[in-house]
Amino acid sequence: MTLDYKIFDLGDFTLQGGATIRDAKLAYKTFGTLNDAKDNVIVYPTWYSGQHYDNEWLIGEGMALDPAKYFIIIPNMFGNGLSSSPSNTPEPYNMGRFPQVTAYDNVKAQHKLVTELFGISHIRLVTGWSMGALQTFHWGAMYPDMMDLLAPFCGSAKCSRHNFVFLEGVKAALTADAAFKGGFYTEKPAKGLRAAARVYAGWGFSQTFYRQELDLKTLGYSSLEDFLIGFWEGFFLPRDANNLLTMLWTWQNGDISDNELYKGDYKAALAAIKAKTFVMPGQTDLYFPTEDSQNEVANMPNAEYVPVPSVWGHFAGGPGTNPVDVAFIDGKLKELLAF
Repeated sequence: MTLDYKIFDLGDFTLQGGATIRDAKLAYKTFGTLNDAKDNVIVYPTWYSGQHYDNEWLIGEGMALDPAKYFIIIPNMFGNGLSSSPSNTPEPYNMGRFPQVTAYDNVKAQHKLVTELFGISHIRLVTGWSMGALQTFHWGAMYPDMMDLLAPFCGSAKCSRHNFVFLEGVKAALTADAAFKGGFYTEKPAKGLRAAARVYAGWGFSQTFYRQELDLKTLGYSSLEDFLIGFWEGFFLPRDANNLLTMLWTWQNGDISDNELYKGDYKAALAAIKAKTFVMPGQTDLYFPTEDSQNEVANMPNAEYVPVPSVWGHFAGGPGTNPVDVAFIDGKLKELLAF
């Protein structure tokens, strides 16, 4: 079987937390062609549990992310099963011993890929959904002179306390399954994965989405229970529990100021972002409420608040679930790329 992605060898990659992933791997996929000036670059990081395949809905001919115009790089996040993860790392850092990885670590690795492998020094746009948005904010704060534009959608620059608490529920569900065995399971902890799916189901879509029965009328499920099993349990069961927990820790500890550059000064980190930015929250997103995005924009020198008018909650931002939302986000990206 031919892989549709490539691996960038990072060597021994030391993390913020002090651990080193030896022979670290960064999986990535590219679309389009890098021009001679190397200035047609778009970086588009992955999201919680997603792999590069799951980003492809926003790429296409005639779309903002058009491979005929741009060289689009999708780097896979650590822990997603393709880049270095609990599921593919050899002992002793395998499975439940995989080290804690921050968004800062992810973006540092992606910067190495962009600069060392491709020789790119300038990026046109960094964009991403959910945890991809978290990484987008990190790109802007860590390398403020490197890109023209940023478009984080349905995500935040720092995990809020409320968001942290929601994720504690997901973590508890995954680890409560007796089959989990402290992260060293010999069979899939399916009960935990199904339970995590049910926790997530109340948050991924908005109250209005459920009130309007869009799971039945638009997505075509036959009942609420059919939606919970068919969509949500079906979404989680193919994933590896340790991988999910690794990315969950990354999410919970997301903070663009938690590094040697900003030393915890969150407002200073936001103020350092120079790129023209569209901060695009989902209007009914329960993970990343619009107030958080408004607070981010208020502290950024060159940002606009551009809410996505949708009742699809967090899934207004992806992965291509609602065509109306896709068209809105694509249109705003085209608007931003016109600057």
